[in-house]
Amino acid sequence: MGIIAAGVAPHPPIIIPEVGRGEEKKAVKTIKAMQIFAERLAKINGETIVFITPHGPMYRDALAILGETRLKGDFAGFYAPGVQLAAENDRELVRAIEKGSRETGIGVALLEGASESGSSGEFNLDHGVTVPLYFLQEAGTGKRCVAITYAPLSYRELYNFGKVIKKAAEELGRRVVVVASSDLSHRLSRDSQAGYHPRGKEFDRTLVKHLEDYQVDKILTMDMDLVQAAGECGLRSIAVMLGCLDGEEVKPEVLSYEGPFGVGYAVALFTPQGTGGSLHTHIARQALESSVKGQVRFQVPPDLPEEFHQPGAVFVSLKKHGALRGCIGTIYPSEKTLLEEIAINSLNAGLRDPRFPPVTEAELEELEYSVDVLTEPEKVESIAQLDPKVYGVIVRSGERSGVLLPALEGVDSVELQLDITRRKAGIGPHEDVEIFRFRVNRFY
Repeated sequence: MGIIAAGVAPHPPIIIPEVGRGEEKKAVKTIKAMQIFAERLAKINGETIVFITPHGPMYRDALAILGETRLKGDFAGFYAPGVQLAAENDRELVRAIEKGSRETGIGVALLEGASESGSSGEFNLDHGVTVPLYFLQEAGTGKRCVAITYAPLSYRELYNFGKVIKKAAEELGRRVVVVASSDLSHRLSRDSQAGYHPRGKEFDRTLVKHLEDYQVDKILTMDMDLVQAAGECGLRSIAVMLGCLDGEEVKPEVLSYEGPFGVGYAVALFTPQGTGGSLHTHIARQALESSVKGQVRFQVPPDLPEEFHQPGAVFVSLKKHGALRGCIGTIYPSEKTLLEEIAINSLNAGLRDPRFPPVTEAELEELEYSVDVLTEPEKVESIAQLDPKVYGVIVRSGERSGVLLPALEGVDSVELQLDITRRKAGIGPHEDVEIFRFRVNRFY
């Protein structure tokens, strides 16, 4: 295992309803994106979330890692003491990161047993952690975490620290998600608390574009005059996150950007396309690779969520260099469990799709996987009930039927969606048909 996903998340306490008290509605775009962000991360079943924050205890030449057994935080400093958060600290991962950092010559400070003021007690989570953690726990994830405050080191040194986190996760076989807690420019408007600078918006536009295009080197070498003019507090968090993805082919997604309070808020997800990704695609990959390599069984991940022990209809799609390499699925469950359904359909997509030759061992590292878990089909009475971006379709005439998944590139009208599905089933354009629709949860 290792780093299965990473993301950029803003940390304004005002987007927490109990803090904002109505003012959060001015950042509704960010809130909706954070909810999507959290739901997506919850689905991939990460074991530990590593937060990189600008607002914890900071040292000049060492990154600070909280070492307490139990991590706790609240919003008492923002007049909402009733909002309290807690998570288990992944101390095994903390020790592995600390060890790797010292071996690499990167300074770290392990903080435990006393508060910042020096009194007995514990270090509390800062709002750079608690704001994104609030959304993650609302979505059902974030029960085990690691909290790290970056140091004002060079961006390249921080990138190298990210590589240490990645190595530690891989050595422990841990499924880790990394969240770079990052506000962008604090100087976007005349009423910004940090003052206004005309280059603030330029910084945000430039950084968001680099994130969209996943231009790592351009992010690490941004013009320092521009960075300083922006008054940001997240670029170093992002540098660490990028190091955690070192060497991976990454799918970037910027979910939102806005600056409603004179501060730039970006929400983004980054998914490794190799051995990372969701638990669903991990199962599909392991099943196919084990079979192609001649292994009798594949290793089932431990502690599978309950959904994998229930039946479910699934399509598994394979792509190679962006082109389809196989796609097989079921519109109704054919196996006892979702785990078995994914495994069987992965084998069928790779080895038994009649449109393609069987996948060879030499191709395995080039394959990209996606897994669609289908809802139960429902009959529609009018094509007005269809939307190719939202619903897949089943077209049936007698014994002939065709299926087409939703949100396919180039399929942007109901008419085209139905035409393709009819042709797949060998059903003429004027034959009477029954039409069914379904939704999917798509995992990469």
